[in-house]
Amino acid sequence: MNTLFKSVFAVTALTLMSLSMLTRAETVAPQTVDQVDIKQYAGKWYEIAHLPMYFQRKCIANITAKYSVNADQTIGVLNSCRIANGEIISSEGVAYSQNQGNSKLKVSFLPTGLRWIPFSKGDYWVLRVDPEYKVALVGGPSHKYLWILSREPQLDEATYQSYIDTAKDYGYDVTKLIKLPH
Repeated sequence: MNTLFKSVFAVTALTLMSLSMLTRAETVAPQTVDQVDIKQYAGKWYEIAHLPMYFQRKCIANITAKYSVNADQTIGVLNSCRIANGEIISSEGVAYSQNQGNSKLKVSFLPTGLRWIPFSKGDYWVLRVDPEYKVALVGGPSHKYLWILSREPQLDEATYQSYIDTAKDYGYDVTKLIKLPH
């Protein structure tokens, strides 16, 4: 009986390890797109979904991001949303490219004079963008942040699911995504 128990335990353990490795093999670390045309990316984007984050805790609807190319080739960022009392709040920042393809950026929302402070910038990686720059998936290497953005306030379900699948493939927990109305 003891030998039978050990055999069953060994087979179960090997099966679980194999399944664990298979699951890990199906997800890959987040990868950015090769190239982002910043001028084409600039403009207004509607947030379709996001992972919960401290900075968006008060937002209940109408989350948007507006990007502009600055003279020094940094990217101006203006995020806004509607809060419970009906007011629109916003936060202004700047993004700095971290690679040749402009797909890895660091974003700071600190006042201009404090943006030099180390570790005060967040990752903004463009993980997927359609060829016409109408839908984008943005995240970072830590899996803490994820946004699905669209040029239109609504996104059809098939496209949304396709971007969800990409996020899943990169290991993001899409079960925590929050969708707010526009």
